[in-house]
Amino acid sequence: MRVNSTSLETAAASVNSGKPGVGRAAWIVLGSAFLGWMFDAMDVYLIVVVIMPALHDLLGTSHADASQIQGVIVGAKLLCWGIGGITFGVLADKFGRARVMLGTMLIYSGFTAASAFAQSWHQLLLIQMLAGFGIGGEWAAGASLVVETWPEKHRAKAVQVMQFANVVGLIIASALGILLAGLGWRWVLAVGALPAVVSLGLRFVTPESKRWKESRIAEIQHAGPKMGSLSVIFRAPLRRRTIVGSLVAAAMMIGSWGTTVLIPALLRKFIQSAGDAEFMRQTSISFTWANVGAVLGFGLTLFLVAWNPRISRRVVYALFCAGAWLATIALVTVAKTLTMFHLAMFAFGLFAIGGFGILALYLTELFPLHVRGTGQGFTWNVARIFTAAGPLGVSLALAKSGIYVVGVSISAAFWIGLVAIRFGPETSSVAKDGQGADS
Repeated sequence: MRVNSTSLETAAASVNSGKPGVGRAAWIVLGSAFLGWMFDAMDVYLIVVVIMPALHDLLGTSHADASQIQGVIVGAKLLCWGIGGITFGVLADKFGRARVMLGTMLIYSGFTAASAFAQSWHQLLLIQMLAGFGIGGEWAAGASLVVETWPEKHRAKAVQVMQFANVVGLIIASALGILLAGLGWRWVLAVGALPAVVSLGLRFVTPESKRWKESRIAEIQHAGPKMGSLSVIFRAPLRRRTIVGSLVAAAMMIGSWGTTVLIPALLRKFIQSAGDAEFMRQTSISFTWANVGAVLGFGLTLFLVAWNPRISRRVVYALFCAGAWLATIALVTVAKTLTMFHLAMFAFGLFAIGGFGILALYLTELFPLHVRGTGQGFTWNVARIFTAAGPLGVSLALAKSGIYVVGVSISAAFWIGLVAIRFGPETSSVAKDGQGADS
């Protein structure tokens, strides 16, 4: 059955109509999505915290290639992250948000914990790639579940609360790096098994999206649009949204992840004689400063959307991008002491990590229900695929061009976002329920 764009939006809007109040199911969904995204972030950054000590251990006395191998592992994980995210986004549209979200938690937590048993860097690479598939899929399913469960009046705030879980996960990862530094990197990664236990419990209490179930029934009865089609998001009226969404996500991710890979090299200047345990502790302390800034960044976005739910997503995103660019420049060129480095990390967390709050909100409002998981999953995770080449490229470029040239070059990624956002729709002032107009 062929359905035009207007009828698609009308059907989606009718499916998404619901009571304005916040019910018990909505709070359970938000709690489940919060925990899923929190543990997702925790498992992501655990490897960032421990990777250099882990490689020193696995490589033995030969540490010469550790930086390049680090780039290979992080880049490969990001690539699988992107592929898994796109795949699970489609599956979330086809088979349900809650089922896919909890399944991805089992995948990423199981393989993160399995990394503790790696006996070579090749094994660590393979296991981290497998963990990446699950990590990439969790966000699209969880965000779709929250958007479809919470009433329109409070939806933007709910998305921000869920996205705040990301920085909570970073804080936990940093704390584990500090507290368990003396036990070694394997114990830090072993904690990654915790989300698997939690997800098994959440499976019994997390309800499926009622709106998704209604839309799925409509599809089966040939009374609604096809669920989870990649081709749909590349046809009018959604093509431009897909392109812009991919670019604004890529800008934030390339800039933030590229800079994150530089952090150990930047930090080493200030603690050149530190051993592996002390270096792990100092890395965790530095990321803690970034986490504090990120808390403020997410809080700022939450305040703005609560104060004015119709505030321009594009303007807020542009402000965070500009701030992230300035913070990255300061981190690479201005910080001359450890104290200045920590302050720059705070600013980097405020804008580059905190900016993911407005990015997440923008992406959840770009697509209608029948391709929400697909659209969010694609735009969020194709950016991860773009980003995958960054860690390896950064590692290779450091040897040739130096850390300052590389850092300034990475910071230019934020300008991609500043330009691209001008061509995107203003989702806060168009059709209700996060559907967006076809403009």
